[in-house]
Amino acid sequence: EEGQSVLDIGCGWGGLARYMAEHYGVRVTGVTVSDEQLSYAQEHAAGLPVDFKLMDYRSLDGKYDRVVSVGMFEHVGRKNYAAFMDVVRRCLKPEGLFLLHTLGSDGGGSGADPWLTKYIFPNGILPSTTSLMRAAQGRFIMEDWQNFGAFYDPTLLVWHKNFEKGCLEGKFRCDERMRRMYEYYLLSCAGASRARGFQLWQVVFSPHGVPGGYARG
Repeated sequence: EEGQSVLDIGCGWGGLARYMAEHYGVRVTGVTVSDEQLSYAQEHAAGLPVDFKLMDYRSLDGKYDRVVSVGMFEHVGRKNYAAFMDVVRRCLKPEGLFLLHTLGSDGGGSGADPWLTKYIFPNGILPSTTSLMRAAQGRFIMEDWQNFGAFYDPTLLVWHKNFEKGCLEGKFRCDERMRRMYEYYLLSCAGASRARGFQLWQVVFSPHGVPGGYARG
């Protein structure tokens, strides 16, 4: 809602933070551990009520109306799930909401393919439903859980198309080795998604439960 404060944990290049500030009139704090992402995000959010910070999420404090984390939980590590949830709980106002957007596994939680671990996502782990809810237990009430896994492969195919276009147009440095590496990465993940080898979850949590129940906007 307009005027609310939002914390974006793992804000990446700042796209979501900018969108929320521009379209919903909220004040956003985004945190990243990447110098390059910080510089890009700050440059492209000039004039907006967005504050990007270079910091470890475990050092966060303050209170926010909403907390979001998109595509970051896969990098937290299984042993840190509970600590991550503690940080979110600490930073969320009593009547606030937390949205977690993450890839996930229907099995026991799995590490990435060895090739992906080496070249794309070092130490990446897909949480399982059990490990995710165990980390939330005693900290949050799960209000809503959506699975977008069936619709993720078109997104990966668009990313691949954009990557190929960027390479051809010289928008970034892309030698043949890099082009083949990212082609394999994006297309193999698209295939795995289409085969439902992994899922894409969006989960909404509240500290004490939403009076009258949570309703999707």
